[in-house]
Amino acid sequence: MRTSTPTPVPTGSAPVAVEATPTPSGDGSMRVLYEEHHGPLLRYVSGLIRGDRQRAEDFVQETLVRAWLSTANQPPGWSPSRAWLMRVAHNLVIDWARRERPHTEITHEHALEQHAETVDPMSQAVQRRFMVHALSRLSHPHREVLFYVYVLGCTGSDAADALGIPPGTVKSRTHHAIRELRRRHPEHTLAAA
Repeated sequence: MRTSTPTPVPTGSAPVAVEATPTPSGDGSMRVLYEEHHGPLLRYVSGLIRGDRQRAEDFVQETLVRAWLSTANQPPGWSPSRAWLMRVAHNLVIDWARRERPHTEITHEHALEQHAETVDPMSQAVQRRFMVHALSRLSHPHREVLFYVYVLGCTGSDAADALGIPPGTVKSRTHHAIRELRRRHPEHTLAAA
């Protein structure tokens, strides 16, 4: 019983001739597998990686090799379905994309320079006090909608799902709540926007 997995085909190498590859059962199952699934798999993988034909061919070959090797562990007469082959190809492409994804490093000095604004705790306390006072004067449904949309950052449909109301009601309540805040506190219209 084989326990090792095949190594991936290098990107720049030429496709392996399928006819020369020995089959586990010697009945030409690899040739049949290739003829039956190569074209659809190649189209599928080419769509996933957007045009790199050589790399797509490598993924298809690796998929077919894995299918061929897995026949040894399956009952006699087992043949991989196209869905199974596409899942294997999809997983190979995902693994490759994760390995190739650029890893960005963030330096702490750079991050601190971008956010070097001075924080005035007194100003923050005054703003919080004003917001608590202004929101406490709104009705409960208006306060609730503003909390979900502006404090939690939910979209209108997410807030509607959380509150169990239609999305149109969320829009209406948000509009009326902001209008009421502006009416009651005209000196803070920018804060209420």
